[in-house]
Amino acid sequence: MMTQPDSHLARWARGMTVFTGLLVLWWLATLGSIPAFLLPSPIAVAQALWQGQGYLVYHTLVTLSEVLSGLVLGVLLGVLLALGMIYSPRLQRWLMPLVLTSQAIPVFALAPLLVLWFGFGMSAKVAMAVLVIFFPVTSAFFDGLRRVNSGYIELARTLGASSWAQLRHIRLMAALPAFATGLRMAAAIAPIGAIIGEWVGSAEGLGYLMLNANARMQTDQLFAALFILILMTVLLWVAVDSLLNHLVNWVTE
Repeated sequence: MMTQPDSHLARWARGMTVFTGLLVLWWLATLGSIPAFLLPSPIAVAQALWQGQGYLVYHTLVTLSEVLSGLVLGVLLGVLLALGMIYSPRLQRWLMPLVLTSQAIPVFALAPLLVLWFGFGMSAKVAMAVLVIFFPVTSAFFDGLRRVNSGYIELARTLGASSWAQLRHIRLMAALPAFATGLRMAAAIAPIGAIIGEWVGSAEGLGYLMLNANARMQTDQLFAALFILILMTVLLWVAVDSLLNHLVNWVTE
């Protein structure tokens, strides 16, 4: 028996129910003997959000700009690498080990080097975000391009279709669902690189704000910055998912 897909209202209702349940559990935990500097109450975090809304908005915009820049550049790099490897087996043999090696090295180990090379500005954080993002996009898109039905390609060649026409009308259309999967994953992990870069060396952004609040034992401000980061990540994923559902609407959920 086939089940009907959930409506958007049902998804939002389920998400709000889970969020409310976690909020209640958090509030109940603070009623015990846990010190406030270890676990502030939801009310204290809400007060920190309200009282510090000015500088919180500023640091949020800094991190958001780094995340969006890294997401765009990472997706472009991933698409170009996947296309290059699918059309050039020799290039694939050279690039694939480099792509895998870039993911074998922990991002925390690369962050100090990127800060040293690019400085304490926005460039190092964007580069970190690109390193985190491009691999899922490259691997998913490359796998989608590679799994195109060879019969369609042979038919297109028989009909005299150019390589560009084959790419546009067959390979890209067939690879879009896999690319959408990689893009959703990239949207979910996009803030990781930017935050790590801000932890290593920065004077602005949510990562810097969290480190600064932690050093001063202002746990309520730390939780406020963390809440904004989680909210930003969820909204970014929802925006990307909604866009992909509109563009790749022929794929059965």
